[in-house]
Amino acid sequence: MSELPPHPDPEMDAFEQALLRSVEEARRGEYARVSTPADIVARRRGRPVGSVKASPKVQTAIRFDPDVLARLKATGRGWQTRVNDTMREWLEAHSV
Repeated sequence: MSELPPHPDPEMDAFEQALLRSVEEARRGEYARVSTPADIVARRRGRPVGSVKASPKVQTAIRFDPDVLARLKATGRGWQTRVNDTMREWLEAHSV
């Protein structure tokens, strides 16, 4: 591997060393896949085959009070899935 003199900034030094390692790995054919122009042209547009659920969810609009929506969103990513799961549990527990 090519060696560089240590950089005075430790973070930059670590970056340079990692970059040199990745270049060496690419030269050896490790961890790197190079797409040829033919590969790029052969790609299909859209989602990969098999990545769409058999029964996809349906988009809808629902109105929440601002404080309720803020608290739901405050739970982080996946809040809509958690609301969906909670509604499913409620519907199973109650006859509608």
